[in-house]
Amino acid sequence: MSARKILFVDRDGTLIAEPPDEQIDSFEKLRLIDGAIPALLRLREAGFEFVLVSNQDGLGTERFPQSRFDGPHRLLLQILASAGIVFVEQLIDVSFPHELAMRDGVPTRKPGIGMALHYLRDRSVDLGRSAMVGDRQSDLKFARNLGVAGFLLAEGCDDWNSIADALCSGARSARVERVTGETRVRVAIDLDRVGEPVIATGLGFFDHMLEQLGKHGGFALTVTCAGDLHIDEHHTVEDCALAIGQALRQALGDKRAIARYGFAPPRRVETNEHGPCAAVVLPMDDALAEAALDLSGRAYFVFDGGFPRAEVGGLATELVPHFFRSLCDAGGINLHLKVRGDNTHHMVEACFKAVARALRAAIVRDGSGLASTKGSL
Repeated sequence: MSARKILFVDRDGTLIAEPPDEQIDSFEKLRLIDGAIPALLRLREAGFEFVLVSNQDGLGTERFPQSRFDGPHRLLLQILASAGIVFVEQLIDVSFPHELAMRDGVPTRKPGIGMALHYLRDRSVDLGRSAMVGDRQSDLKFARNLGVAGFLLAEGCDDWNSIADALCSGARSARVERVTGETRVRVAIDLDRVGEPVIATGLGFFDHMLEQLGKHGGFALTVTCAGDLHIDEHHTVEDCALAIGQALRQALGDKRAIARYGFAPPRRVETNEHGPCAAVVLPMDDALAEAALDLSGRAYFVFDGGFPRAEVGGLATELVPHFFRSLCDAGGINLHLKVRGDNTHHMVEACFKAVARALRAAIVRDGSGLASTKGSL
């Protein structure tokens, strides 16, 4: 199940234009901020859930009776719900600015996060990909206190359209460090940037193969590894694969708006137990490799082939399928890989290039929805 992304949203000045007296206590004062509904719909399609977070000074007192708040507020919620925008929770603090509103011994008035502490404890929420939208500095401080991104809806700052652009088209990148008693691997991936691969594992031929992943995958890839090569190359190859798979998984996030499958010409459609997938067929002189790939979140690897030699360039060829199995395990990838040929070097390189080309097609942005009837990948 993908981690939940929460958009915390202030009300007055963010959803509703704030009047001079700073209270929406009548229907006549209710006017939505331009662009709010289209942006929220985009964010909903991008997988965000919405939580309303609002300071309502003195709500329930003689100065601001609850009855004068309820009518306009219910109408606001009805208008938004009619467009498909629903808040999973409403967090409303009713203290005055000069008061220190407390609940369970913690401040609840923004920028205090007392009302939202349960989101810090909820491991199903990805705070790193969540955000707060408000119109005051206190909203930005609330965001910092909660550990989420903050956007200021104000002239000269952000508008709803730019906020949706930033949250829906954020960079898909990750950095992973894997440290064991056998290796220390660092991986950096940016799926939206093309760059020359930077690889240093201590195994020249293996470096050349990892370069194929970045070059033919169409993404920036950096891999460095200090491993126990005085023993053999097994731990270096395995741990690099696990770190790269983990970085891919992190960079893809909830996988919304990706093609998911390795569709890339030339191709032919194959079927596995999870449904149709497209096979990238890649020739390299005498060698021919086919890779059918699905970023399903379910790790599964099938290899069909055998290499004429037990070793090439200091790399045991038995580690080639092991690399891809480890990549699938850490990345949640379903991969079927097949290779035929006479020259071992060509066969191994064709495998890496075919998988890279399949990845290139699968990670491409394709609309805004999620390519799954399950609701998660």
